[in-house]
Amino acid sequence: MTQAAHTAVVTGAASGIGHAVAEALLARGDRVLAVDRPGASLDALIAAGAAAHAVDLSESTAAADVIETAVARFGSVDILVNNAGIQHVAAIADFPLERWDTMMSLMLDTPFRLIQAAWPHMQATGWGRIVNIASIHAHVASPGKSAYVTAKHGLIGLTRTAALEGGDVGITANAVCPAYVRTPLVENQIADQARLNGMPEEAVIEQIMLSQAAVKRLIEPSEVAGVVAYLASDAASAVTGAAWDIDLGWTAR
Repeated sequence: MTQAAHTAVVTGAASGIGHAVAEALLARGDRVLAVDRPGASLDALIAAGAAAHAVDLSESTAAADVIETAVARFGSVDILVNNAGIQHVAAIADFPLERWDTMMSLMLDTPFRLIQAAWPHMQATGWGRIVNIASIHAHVASPGKSAYVTAKHGLIGLTRTAALEGGDVGITANAVCPAYVRTPLVENQIADQARLNGMPEEAVIEQIMLSQAAVKRLIEPSEVAGVVAYLASDAASAVTGAAWDIDLGWTAR
């Protein structure tokens, strides 16, 4: 049975997981508003048929602006994929407070604001899919990642609460929790991890990123996108409040 086309908002869509998710949703016929910061290139997604919206999501009014843009362009918001995120690796004693504030704003406050803004539109149609891109660090912690771990743990709580509140109105909410994915976010932290752990950069992937994994490789963005596309489908109507691990066996220990 073919699923009807829906309107999706995907944040952090210029690269990595967000880009792969937007591509997957476009490929199945959904309408996509690809969102990223000013200056990030969304040209490839525009060429594939997406609409683009550049905005600093850490600003308090950005979430309402994004949802209003999607509704004005497509008439509805049915799918929300909260993917935008940043990383900073430093010990707690050295962690810059302004960086902490920025990460909490972007990775926890913004998903809440976007869900809140999209909720009435999903409720009005009786169909909504919220997918929050969390991380294996929503379940476990690693040294040097206090802000990232805190935000991702909080995102699981937000997901579960949205699932309980959305059950009676046709809105599901789920989180996807991958281990290390081959993205710029991961690649850009290798040097910081090397400094923090006192090791060569070439040792970081094997000794830090894959040390707990049963399958010794990075995850591809398309693999995460496949799970997101399922959770954002009619077929997943019974799945809500879940934290889907794509972790190469990380938590099997």
